[in-house]
Amino acid sequence: MSTTRHTVVVIGGGAAGIATAASMLKRRPGLDIAIVEPSDTHAYQPGWTMVGGGVFDVATTTRPMASVMPRGVTWVKQACAGFQPDNNTVTLGDGSTLTYEVLIVAPGIRLAWEKIEGLEATLGQNGVTSNYRADLAPYTWELVQRTKSGRAIFTQPPMPIKCAGAPQKAMYLACDHWHRNGVLGDIDVQFHTAGAVLFGVADYVPALMRYVEKYGINLELGSNLIAVDGPARQATFKTAEGEENVSFDMLHVVPPQVAPQFLADSPLAAESGFTDVDQHTLQHVRWPNVFGLGDAGSMPNAKTAAAARKQAPVVAVNALRQLDGKGPTAGYDGYGSCPLTVERGKIVLAEFAYGGKLAPSFPTWLVDGTRPARLSWMLKADLLPWLYWNGMLRGREWLAGPGGLIAQ
Repeated sequence: MSTTRHTVVVIGGGAAGIATAASMLKRRPGLDIAIVEPSDTHAYQPGWTMVGGGVFDVATTTRPMASVMPRGVTWVKQACAGFQPDNNTVTLGDGSTLTYEVLIVAPGIRLAWEKIEGLEATLGQNGVTSNYRADLAPYTWELVQRTKSGRAIFTQPPMPIKCAGAPQKAMYLACDHWHRNGVLGDIDVQFHTAGAVLFGVADYVPALMRYVEKYGINLELGSNLIAVDGPARQATFKTAEGEENVSFDMLHVVPPQVAPQFLADSPLAAESGFTDVDQHTLQHVRWPNVFGLGDAGSMPNAKTAAAARKQAPVVAVNALRQLDGKGPTAGYDGYGSCPLTVERGKIVLAEFAYGGKLAPSFPTWLVDGTRPARLSWMLKADLLPWLYWNGMLRGREWLAGPGGLIAQ
């Protein structure tokens, strides 16, 4: 099998991988970068919540992968099969190999649908849907419009998951639609989360609880979906008291999420299965010429596109310094953002760093992230998609320049 050499190899053509490659090329035009990505399509995944709420058309959330590849990179249209970091080598799905001077690992997180018994057989029918797949998000909106009475259940699995607010966003947008159409009182809305709290950063909980109360949502903490019988419209939850069967008319499921198997099985993985990196420099803890970011990183931040937007310049700076034989100077503070769509036209803009420390991008007189705001909705619906396609993926680091190295 063939071996091809590149200065930099990036695993993953998602938000994190593309943004990092673009940021590196902005700093060093002509750099030899290969991006390993098997998919033909690139998706703006934060838009799928809006598709499920009837705000976006799903077609606006995807573009051909070729259109977002930074100019000058080599696109290796293959799946990654394994890593040999002692030899600076990556093995591809067809058995061929790539060698590198610097490796950037950003393959994303795997949606483990199979961990919920019976789920895969009923997705997209029998009232069972999920905004975590582009082909299912339109079905969410179809179900929301069709549901006039009965029971609607929204679920959240144990962490980590990408966009921890997305399970609630789907629910609030659905409830807002039912409220506006005068049928909310006839629907038993339940939120079953495996977690012990509604949201991980306490400052945002009061605003969210006001909407839980406004919509009459039954909050079931410590309740984890383990099985679905679609034809029978039955969901099974594991709780501290044991297993509980609950009937439903609509079921919005968020699947458990794990590291991609080829990463979890590799020497690069932490015990969690994710790329074992320093949470500030994003440099691998054992191989200094390996960096990891995005949803596949071991950092304890919220797994969001906004986090990847902040991480990409940090990796770009530190990876280039590694190529030059120098140590890292840029640091990531754990920033993540979760625009919680609490109703159509209003958002609670959660922005926070490591340790749940609030990290607002705007002054509070303009946007108070702990309160629902119309301006935040405009940011989510209009500005952020444009910023993603035209800024982040093109190496423009608006509101996301690399910070200085945080003291270790």
